[in-house]
Amino acid sequence: MAAANSAGGSAAVRIPQVPPIKVLAAQLRRDAEGVPGAWRLSRAGRGPLQLAAVWMQGKVVTAGGGEARLRDPSGDFSVHGLERVPRGRPCLAAGKYVMVMGVVQACSPEPCLQAVKMTDLSDNPIHELMWELEVEDLHRNMP
Repeated sequence: MAAANSAGGSAAVRIPQVPPIKVLAAQLRRDAEGVPGAWRLSRAGRGPLQLAAVWMQGKVVTAGGGEARLRDPSGDFSVHGLERVPRGRPCLAAGKYVMVMGVVQACSPEPCLQAVKMTDLSDNPIHELMWELEVEDLHRNMP
């Protein structure tokens, strides 16, 4: 696994070598178990999913100091380490709709990600309109 350098002397973020799994904030709050680097998402009637990395989307509620609070259709989540994300700063304005790929750091009381990638999706409202259905479809069809 490659490692991204962290600012401020904190531990390096491991950049996962597997595709991120699309999730909603409520799924992490309700169904995730584990510790940073070893999260599992419980699924009714199927084995748990290993969460090496997640893909989340939401509107920026607040941002500053390399951190942001976002809101998806199921609730709020936090993202840290944005100062190390290439081209992430233009996304950090309240009201922007963004995608974040990251490593889960915590799930309770609210999900918290260490960002690896952030992209502004505000130009096309279809991204926001379809997100919840896209996640639902993925989880329904993922073995």
